[in-house]
Amino acid sequence: MLEQSKFREVVKNAPLVSIDLIVKNQSNEVLLGLRERSPAKSTWFVPGGRIWKDEKIDAAFRRITESEVGIALDLKNARFLGIFEHLYKENFADEPGFGTHYIVLAYEIKLLTEHPALPLIQHSDYQWMSEKHLLQDTAVHPYTKDYFLQGKMADQHLRNLPD
Repeated sequence: MLEQSKFREVVKNAPLVSIDLIVKNQSNEVLLGLRERSPAKSTWFVPGGRIWKDEKIDAAFRRITESEVGIALDLKNARFLGIFEHLYKENFADEPGFGTHYIVLAYEIKLLTEHPALPLIQHSDYQWMSEKHLLQDTAVHPYTKDYFLQGKMADQHLRNLPD
C-alpha cells in the first residue's frame, strides 16, 4: 500500500481502478452500506474497493469480497455487469482542489445465505434494499442507482453527477 502523501498524488493525477459488488440475497434484494469515508460519504453505496498495483483482478475480487462482505468469493461465480466511470468532486482526504476518478468493474454476486458478519470498516451500517426501493431512495448514491438503470445497463456508464 502507498503512503498517504503518495496516494494523494495518484488520486490528483490518475484514475483509480476498482471493483463494485452488486450483492444480492435469495430475495433478490441488494446489499448497501452507509459510507463512512469520502468520496460518497454518508450515502448508501454498494460494497467495493480498489485494485492494487500488480494485483490480478481475480485476487482483488477475493480480497475485496472478504474485506467488504466478510466472505472471500471467486470471480468465476460472479456476473460481469460492465465498466463504469465515477467522477467525484471530493477525495479520500477531504482536501480542496482535486476530486477522484474511478474506473469501475461492476460484478453481481448472489449469496445463498444471509451473511450476518458484515465488516464495519468502510460502512457504518448495512441494509438490504429492493431494486425499486433503492432507485427511489434519495439517500442512495446516484452511481449505485446507475447499476440498475443501464440498458437497463448500457447507456449511462459515463454518467457525471450534476454540479
